[in-house]
Amino acid sequence: MTTLRCLLEVTPDQGSVPQAGEQQLLDMDSTVFVMLGIFLLVALILTQWLWKPYLRVRDERVRRVEGARAEAERLQANSAGRLARIEVQLTEARKAGHAERAQARARALAREQEIVAQAQAAAHKTLAEARAKLDATLAAERARLQDSAATLGREIAEKALGRRLAS
Repeated sequence: MTTLRCLLEVTPDQGSVPQAGEQQLLDMDSTVFVMLGIFLLVALILTQWLWKPYLRVRDERVRRVEGARAEAERLQANSAGRLARIEVQLTEARKAGHAERAQARARALAREQEIVAQAQAAAHKTLAEARAKLDATLAAERARLQDSAATLGREIAEKALGRRLAS
């Protein structure tokens, strides 16, 4: 504490600056101003030739990265819009395909029903003709059988009676 008091107190017999009894580590003389000048000169040179070009390159890099990021976001938004349009077109194409398939199926079903109806009509016509022919043949055969039965019955009766029957 005595050393501190000694340094802080200014006594009239010692002058205005306190004196230490030990050798100082830092000697303050005119070289401090020379060193300060050299430091400022080096700082100015390094600022102009090193620091400012570094900051320009860094700013340019940041600008390019941000520009590329913005471009990527724009392209992504653009591709998302295109994808949405393609999805809409694909959905519309599917709907059109389903509608066209339903129409084709309906036309095929109508054509099938028409063909079946024509075949059934032809089959009914052929069946009616066959029944008419069969009925005509059956009627002719019945008439022939009745004549044969009558003739046969007459012959049997004539043989049984042994004489000829009057017609």
